[in-house]
This record gives sequence, structure tokens and C-alpha cells, in this order.
Amino acid sequence: MLQIKIMLFVLVILQFFLYSFGENKPKLSLDEFFNYVDYPTVSVSPTGEYLFYEDKRPSWENNSYVRNLCLYDIQKQQNRLITTDSTDFFLPMWSPSGKWISFFVKNHLMTNTSRRSLERFETIEQYMYFYSVITNKIIPVQIYNNIQPSFATWSNDDEILYIVATGLSSKEENDGYRREWKDVINYRQTKPSEGSVIYRMEIDTNSSLLSAKLKIAFNTSLLINELLYVPYEEQLVFTSGSKLYEDLNNFEIYSIHLNNSFSSLSRLTYIEGIEQNLQLSNDGKHILFRLWALSSGQVQTTQRRLYSLNLITRQIDRLGTNFNGVITQFTVKSGSGVHFIGQLGLNVQVYTQESLIDDAIYQQGWNGTYEQFSSSSNRIYGPIAFAFSSFQQPKEVYVAENIHRLRFAKAITNENQLFTQRDLPKARAYHWKNMEDNREIEGILHYPPGKFNEKNLPLLVLIHGGPNAASVNELQATWNWATLAATEGWLVLEPNYRGSAGYGDEFLEEIRHRLLSLPGQDILMGVDQLIKDEIANPQRLAIGGYSYGGYLTNWLITQTTRFNVALSGAGGIEHTSGWGTMDLPVLLSYLHGGFPWQVPHVYQRESAIYYMNKVRTPTHIVVGGNDVRVDPDQSFILERCLHYLGIPVQLLIFPNEGHGIENYPWNGRIKVQEELKWLHKYGNQSLPKESAANTISFSFLFTSLSLFVCKVFSF
Repeated sequence: MLQIKIMLFVLVILQFFLYSFGENKPKLSLDEFFNYVDYPTVSVSPTGEYLFYEDKRPSWENNSYVRNLCLYDIQKQQNRLITTDSTDFFLPMWSPSGKWISFFVKNHLMTNTSRRSLERFETIEQYMYFYSVITNKIIPVQIYNNIQPSFATWSNDDEILYIVATGLSSKEENDGYRREWKDVINYRQTKPSEGSVIYRMEIDTNSSLLSAKLKIAFNTSLLINELLYVPYEEQLVFTSGSKLYEDLNNFEIYSIHLNNSFSSLSRLTYIEGIEQNLQLSNDGKHILFRLWALSSGQVQTTQRRLYSLNLITRQIDRLGTNFNGVITQFTVKSGSGVHFIGQLGLNVQVYTQESLIDDAIYQQGWNGTYEQFSSSSNRIYGPIAFAFSSFQQPKEVYVAENIHRLRFAKAITNENQLFTQRDLPKARAYHWKNMEDNREIEGILHYPPGKFNEKNLPLLVLIHGGPNAASVNELQATWNWATLAATEGWLVLEPNYRGSAGYGDEFLEEIRHRLLSLPGQDILMGVDQLIKDEIANPQRLAIGGYSYGGYLTNWLITQTTRFNVALSGAGGIEHTSGWGTMDLPVLLSYLHGGFPWQVPHVYQRESAIYYMNKVRTPTHIVVGGNDVRVDPDQSFILERCLHYLGIPVQLLIFPNEGHGIENYPWNGRIKVQEELKWLHKYGNQSLPKESAANTISFSFLFTSLSLFVCKVFSF
């Protein structure tokens, strides 16, 4: 009997190791990581019969991104490729009947985002494309050669489309401007081509070739960001904007009455903030929009919220008042009310609000991040679609029968299936307290594959940008690379420091006047706690971040020498010059509590440059050559400081990239590749053991146990 028990025990042990060996997945490689497919657009048709989605993947041979626009038949559960292009599908949208999908194709040669550039390009033929879901054909409709569309909206039928484009100037105006100024840039003077033009495109859908007539509907000196057709009193509603975020009065909502040939603009809002994502309620009497309440100091900066503007009374009401997080997206639901996507803590979930007087209701789904949420506007309890990912689940597009079947949604894409076949890092929430004010801080811990909950691991603190953003439960595979860093053997901490979104307005607001010192303190106390808990190895610490994460990285290497290595991306080092050169000065002046001449002591106290003599950390720096958010000069200043101090430093500048390193796939790959080299060189990071070593140990254990069983039972 004892022999039988021993034999059963040994067989169980053998079965366990055989199972473990069989389930042993290879780790994710650098090549595989950067072949991740994203889904920028998902949209259900008004009838609920179809949805279209866009996928985006790198083309390494051409150093560009390839985009596929696809149609999915919800009833037949069939995918169909509409078209493929190496540029952007700009503003794909359903016609009101759901029979057509209209879109532009962006021409990158026509744009230049450099703040200092006034380059002019030769015009080329411009087309708007219409795809028929019935005939499966794309019909191009030519528009004026010199029109560069920026936004479009359908009327209440398939016959009229309104298009926004940059204002036009005559040859005489351009020649006159050139005669006076030659190539001199008169920085704030209005140029002949500034402002916006709204065109009315009348489409003959009875023609097999979709003939169209284009004429000017309205001309304005304002820069129009978004446009929405409103049947009530036949009007167009739009948001105004500016290339520079200096004066918040430039960002408001206006209306134009189309049935009045002498109609003038009517301003609908007077709010300090940026109105975004205009949508029309199902009753046609309310404009819904998200508000980023940036402030010049008169009001409190808040997380992005959802509001409703009554077109009759002009009253503005907030939706989701019982929701304490940040609203990232919303869609008008059939019948009445809205669905919105909200981030609270580490998860980004789906909520529903039936009316202004109702509370927002959480829709039970999966832990992770929902995005690109879409539903049928004409079909009650119709299908919904969205993109979803979580720490160990790559992003795909899903469809559910209705909102109440959210948990039972089925994937209709599998472009990232390879990630499910790899041994991905496991992650969990981690909490600690800032002992100065007892405020609890939350972050994400990504463990190297096979080392979940192990101790004494090398630590990389990877800091998100914003500051009004957050690290959340999702799988990212871009130049923001926590998953890859953990795969390379690092325990990665992503801290949601003070100022992060998803933790309430007070949490967001607390960094004012202490924009780096307070969140920096939050982060260092998180590192202290990891060391106290014996999770992190105090001798092997690294830090890095991008954008505001770069600001904090630059700050923290002046406050402590505990980090062996630092990775700084597009971060500031001196706030007065930063305020003077960035396109978002209103944010910096608000965070500091005033302009540089009003609170110079705050600007100096919170600027890393005045503490550079304390730095001992080898630092790697990256920046986009055309960055207008954080001027490349900030990175040049940081590099020069470290060079003069004799600290190892490397600066990489990516031409034709803006604030994000995202225009060309090789740039993102080279960025991460070089950062990994820097980590290996200065972070005392040993290379992970070959998987063959694990195979040998399993084989040895299996052989030993087999011999033991044979010897005991004389097999």
C-alpha cells in the first residue's frame, strides 16, 4: 500500500513537470513586440447591420504604417477588406442611411507641423472616397485641388456632406504678402490663408459614379476643429481652436444657421477649457461634448468630463456627476442617453447614463481597458463594438449583441494572436503612502516572465506623461514599453503619481505649485516601499519617462543618486524657457500658479537645471526634431549640462517627429533598442538565461525521477 501511494505521488510530480514543460512559452522578442497591430477606429453602422474598423501595422521595408479599412457583417459574421493605404484614412464615417462609408486619404506631403516653418507645397489632386456596402465598390469624388479637408459631417440624409478646410487666399493676396514680407515670418500677423472655410458637397446618389457639386457654405476667420450638422433650426455647430494653447477664449462652441443667407456666428459657450468630441443627442436638441477644463487660474483644472448643451435654453449640464474618474470617450445610445468609457484607477470601463437626472451605471465587463466604443444610433438594444486589451491580453476588436451582453462579446479580429503564444509578464496593482501627507498612491508592477511575486529584482521606474494621464490595465506595444522592459528582466513600476487622472479632481489638482517636487516625492516613496518589502534590489535601480515622465526623470536624478541609469524622453529642464517655447503655455502657467514674472521663485524651485550639480546618473535622452509641445532645446540643454559635468550622456534626435515618436516605425524601434542598450550598459542588468538552460533542468529532473521510480518498483 505504501509503495502504491509513493508511486502515485511520484506520478503526480511527473505530470506536474510535464505539464509545466509543455506550457512553457517562448518570451516576446523585440521584433515581435514592434509588430503589434493597433485599431484606431471602430464604428457600428446606424442600422446596426455592419461595423467598420481600421487596423494599423508597421511596414518595415517602407518605414511607414500600413492601414487596412475593413467591413464586418454582424449578422453573417464575415470580415471584408475595403482598402489598404500607407497614409491615414482620415475621418471615416457612416452616412445617415448606413449605406455608405466616406473617408479622405491624408497626404503627408501637404503638412508640416514645425512651429517655425512656412513651407509651401505644390497642390495635387484631392479626392473624397465613398464606399458602398451594397456593391462593395469605392467611388472617388474629386474636390478642389487646393482644398485640404480637416473635418466633415453628414446632413440628416445621404445627399449633403459639409467639409471643413483651411481658409483659401487668392493668388493676388499671396503675391502681395510675398512682396511685402518675402520669406520673413511676421509671427502673430494673420496671414491670407488663415481661418476656415465650410464647403457644402451635394451628392447625386442616383448616379453610378456619385457625381457631386461643391460650393462654399461659410467663411470664417476662426480655426474650426470639429463640425456637426444639427437639423434643429437647420444649423452647423462647431468648435473653434488655435495652434497655440495660449488664450482659452479661442476654444469655444459656435453655431451657424444655414437657412439664413446673412447668418452670423453665434457663440454658445463661455467656458475655460477645451471642448471636444461634439455629438448630437437623439432628440436633436442637445449637443454633447467632453471638456478638458484647462485653466488660466480662474477655475479649477478638472479631469475630462461630459456635458450637455441645450440648444433651446443654452443651459449646460454635466453628465456622470457620480463618476469620480476621467471620461475618455462617449457615444450617443439609441433611444436616449449615452454610453461612456471612464477610467477609474487602473481600469477603463463602460458606463451608461439614461438621462441628465439619472446616475451613471457601471456595465459589468472584463478588467482591462475598453476603447473605440461604438453602438447603433437607430436600433434600441442593438449591437455594440469596441477594442479591448489588458495586461496579458493583446488588443483586438470585439462585438456583443447588446450592452447587457458586454461580458460575452466575441473577438472579430486576431491580428495580435502571437502575443497570446508568448510568455508575457504578469502585472498587479501596488499601493504605498506618501508619508508626508498620508496620501495613498497606486501603481502597476510588471514582473519578468516566470518571476511573479519574486523578491530582490532589478527595478525600472517607468513614468507616464501628462501629467493628467495614467498608466492603466492594458497591453501597449509602442515606444511606451513596460511589457518589453519586463520581458528583458526588469521589474517595472508604473506609478500613478499626484496629478494623474482617474483618482478624482483633488488628486489631480494637488500638484499645483509643486508640479515636480510632489509627484517626485510620491515616486521616491514608492521605490522606498518596494525596497522595504524586499521586492526591489536597492543596488539595481533605473528610472525613465517620456514627456511629463521626462520632466520627472530629469528632476529625480537631481534629487537622489540611487538610480544607476536614467532614460529621459522629451522632458523639460528649465520651466521659464519651456513656457516661452511650448504650444501649451497655459498648462505650465496654471501648474506654477502664474506667469514667470509673477512667481519666479516657483519656476526656479521646480526646475531641474538649478540642481544639476547633484547629478551622477548616466542619462540617455531622446526627442523629436519637430516637437512643439516640449521644445528640443530642453533636451539640448540637459545634454550640455551632463556633458560639462562629465556624466555619461547620449542624445538622439528624430527628424520629422513631433512630440510623440510615432510617425515612422523605425524611429520607435531605434528609440527602445538604444534605451535597452543603455540599461544593459549602466544598469548592471545581466542578460536573461537561455531557455535551453530551463530545458536541461527539466530533462534532468524528469530523468532522475524516472530512475527513482524504476528503482523503487523494479520497472
